[in-house]
Amino acid sequence: MTTPPAENKGFKAAIVVVTPFQQNSTLLWDSETMVGAVVDPGGDLDRIEQAIKEVGVKVEKIILTHGHIDHAGGADDLRKSLGVPVEGPHPADRFLLDNLAKQGEAYGFPAKPVTPDRWLEEGETITVGGHSFDVLHCPGHSPGSVVLVNHAQRFILMGDVLFQGSIGRTDFPYGDHEALIGAIKTKLLSLEDDYAFIPGHGPVSSIGAERRSNPFLT
Repeated sequence: MTTPPAENKGFKAAIVVVTPFQQNSTLLWDSETMVGAVVDPGGDLDRIEQAIKEVGVKVEKIILTHGHIDHAGGADDLRKSLGVPVEGPHPADRFLLDNLAKQGEAYGFPAKPVTPDRWLEEGETITVGGHSFDVLHCPGHSPGSVVLVNHAQRFILMGDVLFQGSIGRTDFPYGDHEALIGAIKTKLLSLEDDYAFIPGHGPVSSIGAERRSNPFLT
């Protein structure tokens, strides 16, 4: 089931909640051409494909913000089903993507390893339906987490870096709390308050709201 699409000036977004982790897989598309992308297809591909059909999105790529199973577990199967490339995350998450099947065994739902067609690096850009997003490498939750920022429409695909009232977990063996807080404060809080974002889990928020009230940042 998709949420009501969140409309912006040049594109729209809709969230499809998937996997037992209640992860936000996002459909993002240009409002005129209907060309777009699937962000973080962690699983429950039937829900994602039904949403694509309902909305009428012409998917041109799959985007991964990081390599955890709830975000990337369905990416290889969806790539084969749609015949589109996978872009992201940063190559520091290669080991996570290579071990998605083992992650699936540990958490009790299927996943397949996936090698992106394009890795993303800090300072690069990625396009969705002709709309450009800057790539920010924001490690801490995972070594290769990326955040994608569209400055023209002041919109962010956040992954599991920052949430409404919280931040990404760093209690994994490869987590780094200091690196995560540093990335948030130097790369995200430098943005203006009206930048809205879709996080990897939970409700949408804005940079201003988190600057004012997020207990991990105040």
